[in-house]
Amino acid sequence: MRLRKLVGLVAILAFLLFYVVVVSSVGDHVPRHWAAQLVYYAIAGTLWGVPLFPLFRWMEREPGS
Repeated sequence: MRLRKLVGLVAILAFLLFYVVVVSSVGDHVPRHWAAQLVYYAIAGTLWGVPLFPLFRWMEREPGS
């Protein structure tokens, strides 16, 4: 169980590093209008967790199941 959580932690950190770089790079192309940036960063700030849900479930699953 500990190894599974360690692997999950490393995967989460790697994904978040990648996600931040991508969101920042794409964010440079968002129009400089406050409403466009608000919508973009609100969506990007919410969606980061969606791809991680299966990883969270895998990390919490009991060994052997």
